Amino acid sequence: MRKYLTVFLVAMVPVAELRLAVPMAIGMGIDQFLAIAICVAGNIVPVPFIYLFARRFLHWGARQRYIGKFCSFVLDKGERAGQKIVKHTGRYGMFLALLLFVGIPVPGTGAWTGALAASFLDMGFKSTFASVALGVVLAGCIMALASAGVFHIIGL
Repeated sequence: MRKYLTVFLVAMVPVAELRLAVPMAIGMGIDQFLAIAICVAGNIVPVPFIYLFARRFLHWGARQRYIGKFCSFVLDKGERAGQKIVKHTGRYGMFLALLLFVGIPVPGTGAWTGALAASFLDMGFKSTFASVALGVVLAGCIMALASAGVFHIIGL
């Protein structure tokens, strides 16, 4: 039970997310399908909180003495990135763009960043959660395949 909880918690950590949790789970001997399920569940747990509260925290933090510059920087960067995404994908392409952004496990992407980006884009909660959740499942499958050595076998 301890290794399942460990993997679940690692999947919740920003930056690490599934890129670390899935290989870790498989390395601990957890069945691949169970590993994906545990990691996906752990990675999805923070999404509603990030979507609902992170932007509010940043607006509050922008008015604070010690963290104001950082929060203002993140707000400005998020707003500009959101406008750029809408310009390139349109309002209706955002679901797929967010799904792929979260689903392709490279540094700087993932559920945390995707949920925050969706809050800047004013995507609805339901579509954000669905898009991010599907992206997390995709990332989990990709990481499981990579962890199993499939990419090495086929020459990627």
